[in-house]
Amino acid sequence: MTIPLSAEQRALVSELETIAKSEFAEAAFTWRGDPPWENLELLAEYGFLGVNYPEAYGGEGLSEFEALLTIETVGRVCPDTAQYVLNQQLIGPRNVLLFGSEAAKERYLPPILAGEEMLSIAISEPGAGSDVKAMTTEVREEGDSLVLDGEKTWVGYVHEASAAVVWARFPEGIGTVLVDLDDPGVTVGEDFENIAGHTQSHLFFNEVEIRDDQVLVRGEDGFTELLRALNWERLGTAAYTNAMATAAADLALDYAATREQFGQPIGDFQGIEWKLADMAKQIEVSRAMTYRSASAAAARDGVPAPYQTSIAKLYSAEMVERVVSEALQVHGANGYMEEMP
Repeated sequence: MTIPLSAEQRALVSELETIAKSEFAEAAFTWRGDPPWENLELLAEYGFLGVNYPEAYGGEGLSEFEALLTIETVGRVCPDTAQYVLNQQLIGPRNVLLFGSEAAKERYLPPILAGEEMLSIAISEPGAGSDVKAMTTEVREEGDSLVLDGEKTWVGYVHEASAAVVWARFPEGIGTVLVDLDDPGVTVGEDFENIAGHTQSHLFFNEVEIRDDQVLVRGEDGFTELLRALNWERLGTAAYTNAMATAAADLALDYAATREQFGQPIGDFQGIEWKLADMAKQIEVSRAMTYRSASAAAARDGVPAPYQTSIAKLYSAEMVERVVSEALQVHGANGYMEEMP
């Protein structure tokens, strides 16, 4: 790691790196969208799943900075496992930690941090993707009760999760509710599978009753609160894409050292050396941007700056596409075969 870390953080990374290489490497790149439950349970056993959650719920009481370190360290060996770590540490369950009632925290967080359950988050709709304020899913008041109606798409982990954090429009503005996916009125529509085998689903909500303890965020300032919480999600995504890029670069470096053409390893050719050097450069720049923003959050009451986090997420997303593409080029025809990572 080239970023400045405390002795405790270096120890965390070292131990986690050892576990990932010994336990996750063999099955890495073979999951095809299936949840790596055994990996998540092992991380929970060693205390690395939910490091940024209080010990009372099964976490380690560390910060979001350490959560980024776990995502990147695991992702360098097994990106599929890291994707689940990202989502369960910095996205859906973190909303419960920040905004949920004590009853909701006690009910949902412990099994998630034990690697036994998952939590989805449902934001996008067919007519409201980036334009979140255009969402039509609503929570309306009927007497003393609350009722949820609407639909969400591109929802991950629906078939593995027990519940979902659902963004919806209240009478006073956008907020969130926590919905058990087996509640009456919740149905799963079409599934969409991407080229890596990961599945997102279409969810429908019809007259779903919402208890008071299921309401996470509500009020005129609710939307602002939700946007502030997204800043750590952005940095988590950046850490994850940095990890994917590093995994691809590591594979390309190893392949270039062993693949021979014209009587020598292809890594000895200057054209390949340039590719590898440029990949390393882009990864280091992206990591520096990610951790600079994370470090600066301490001066902002633990909330990363939206400007810095948005740039870090954008750059990392563009970077990983370039680096993985170059790694494929280094592998030549082998690079796009199903058997290759």
